[in-house]
Amino acid sequence: MAQVRDLHVTKNIPLPTPATLMQEVARSNEQAEFIANSRNTIRDILEGKDKRFLLIVGPCSIHDTKAGLEYAQKLAKLADEVKDKVYIVMRVYFEKPRTTVGWKGLIMDPHLDGSDDIAEGLRQARTFLREVIDTGLPTATELLDPITPQYIADLISWSAIGARTTESQTHRQMASGLSMPLGFKNSTAGDLVAAVNAINAAGRPQTFLGVAESGVASAVTTSGNPDCHIILRGGENGPNFSADDVALAIDKLQSSDVSDAIMIDASHANCAKDDTKMPAVYRDIISQRAAGNDKIVGAMLESHLVSGNQKFPQPLEDLTYGQSITDKCIDFDTTVTLVKETSKALS
Repeated sequence: MAQVRDLHVTKNIPLPTPATLMQEVARSNEQAEFIANSRNTIRDILEGKDKRFLLIVGPCSIHDTKAGLEYAQKLAKLADEVKDKVYIVMRVYFEKPRTTVGWKGLIMDPHLDGSDDIAEGLRQARTFLREVIDTGLPTATELLDPITPQYIADLISWSAIGARTTESQTHRQMASGLSMPLGFKNSTAGDLVAAVNAINAAGRPQTFLGVAESGVASAVTTSGNPDCHIILRGGENGPNFSADDVALAIDKLQSSDVSDAIMIDASHANCAKDDTKMPAVYRDIISQRAAGNDKIVGAMLESHLVSGNQKFPQPLEDLTYGQSITDKCIDFDTTVTLVKETSKALS
């Protein structure tokens, strides 16, 4: 008989079910309460009920959980200092979209050696999220694979859909069922239409193929996620953080009858992926908010213990501690300066 399936599959390794992993790396009642409260705070900021500035800040990706936890502990102290004016949520990004190939994140390759031990990656992700929450910080991540939320979403306060996947029907459907507020980035080309359509679609009931907590394939029906918003991150045609760009975005959102809350990413195409330009972009965003544009509800910063990034792959013993192996980040001292400036500017 001719072989007509799995012609190019070399492995198919079953994973623990979401229910099994959530029991193994369980959230406490206190952690669940914290996540629920942080999500409500973010919703209130998006709706203008809470006037604090929402800042999503942290490493481009988590590849070393020891350095990541040190960063979280430092950030938690900073967050407490500015909590009256700035609500800080830590980037805890475990999945990285690749234009071609490359390291795909802690969940996919936790050992950083191409062994793709996804079960261990999911285990490490849940463990690290609990550790961050225990510092007193809410958590943020980009959800890339539609199965991943079943394993970690209960420990996430805010999530994003990236520029490459905003146009994806699968991700819009997934977003419609998520329990946390969520931002859609404008497309890699820079246009807003895909993100506006995504907000619209994710806010509506959807039925799609999914995975139940028991691990079996299922038909998932949602009520729609009302807490979605846009993220301006620039594009192939250049940045889109200026006051004129923001005004155009507000008009587009309002005319499309979706949320006109705007978050602006100071990294990615808005700073041409140059960490030395990121502070100036961020300061421009804050100046607009301080001047009275309260539609700008928040911003994103890529930040780590050490600035810049380093080549990967390379021998793990040669990696610089606390420095990104994906996009360039600003260092922690610069982060402290920018966050304190924000608190002062918005006082």
